[in-house]
Amino acid sequence: MNRAVKTPKGKIILGLTLILVLSGFFSLYHPLINLFKGKTSPVPETLALKSINNTIEEGETLSTIFTKYGLRMEELFAIKSAAASIHPLRQLHPGKSYSIVFDEQNCINSFTYGIDDDTILKIERVDDCFQAHKYNIAYETRILTISGSINDNLIAAVGTEKEDYLLALQVADILAWDIDFTTDLRTGDSFRIIAEGLYLDGEFKKYGKILSVEFINNNQPYTAYFFEHDGKFDYYDAAGNSLRKAFLKAPLSFRRISSYFSKKRFHPVLKIYRPHHGIDYAAATGTPVSAVGDGKITFAGRKGAYGNLIIITHNNGYKTYYGHLSRFRKGIRQGIRVKQGDLIGYVGATGLATGPHLHYEMRRSDTPINPSSAKNIAGKPIPSSQKAEFKRMTLALNTIFTAAVFFDTKDTERKKYSLHPSLIAEANSLPQTKKQGS
Repeated sequence: MNRAVKTPKGKIILGLTLILVLSGFFSLYHPLINLFKGKTSPVPETLALKSINNTIEEGETLSTIFTKYGLRMEELFAIKSAAASIHPLRQLHPGKSYSIVFDEQNCINSFTYGIDDDTILKIERVDDCFQAHKYNIAYETRILTISGSINDNLIAAVGTEKEDYLLALQVADILAWDIDFTTDLRTGDSFRIIAEGLYLDGEFKKYGKILSVEFINNNQPYTAYFFEHDGKFDYYDAAGNSLRKAFLKAPLSFRRISSYFSKKRFHPVLKIYRPHHGIDYAAATGTPVSAVGDGKITFAGRKGAYGNLIIITHNNGYKTYYGHLSRFRKGIRQGIRVKQGDLIGYVGATGLATGPHLHYEMRRSDTPINPSSAKNIAGKPIPSSQKAEFKRMTLALNTIFTAAVFFDTKDTERKKYSLHPSLIAEANSLPQTKKQGS
């Protein structure tokens, strides 16, 4: 027999009130739910929760934050202990975001801290203790197009915001074997970039990988395509040859070349004509100097007119010399191996020098050669088994280059735009990379 259950009016009102309270809670924490993709802990239904959302100030610690908001110090130590093995909270970095959720009795429900642009630390109350976890931020990836022209330098051309600056450095690194971005640029040089744009809740956060670059330098075009195979990735030209060559174009960032390779140069100190077997790069004392290629350090010490000198021996009989250094990088000594781009020392004026600069030499079979005209050894090409896939990918990117609307880098609103709908299919056809946050 079925019996109808009567619901007292008071219970209905109580139920509606509870619904309103809960809906208010979920509305309050909607961004946090999106951020952690539903990874939230059970919330007490009987106590209203409050939240603090802020950024770390200079000199601020977890202790000063707890004191500022009147939170329980005994819970501070419990939170630090829970985080110790995952990400210690001894030192908080200024500018990083944090969120604290607590109840009416100032008991902590959760503490969230942005470790970096990709990772978040979250400490949650579970029963009578705290548990800590690290989460990768799940970004939405969009394909963006960026373009510009050179009036002064690459960084100024790309933009003044932090993410623009980092994008410019990516471009410089990709083309570092073909273009010296401190001396080779000309007014009117231009670039077009296809890059990943990483978004969170519809808002642009940063750039991901650069998928392709077109750069016109002194009327000479250079192209670069991102391609991944066999678990490794690199950038290749249109023919499928790696842009990564044996030697970098220059070992440092510098203001100007103060002296070129010459068989007969008037020496500014000795006041005589004699050969100058290298290139002098004028740069401030302390400017970092990098190894132009992989090799073994066969000399690191004081050597006559060179002052503090490093000699690196490379494959195929090549040697490179780095003279007048103010000091060596810690750990640099004869016999160790270095990789291309590794920091090895700092610009100085030791030895026979009139001012701070780097004296850079290149020798083959101990015969000095002009670094500017030396034939660089090309990188490895795409494996034959991957050429068809590489061709398909370059065709898709070239279609985007041909038809996409590239937004002027002076347009501060450009990051709100992605590819025209007609090009979405081309973008989707690109080889899938690992999803951000996975």
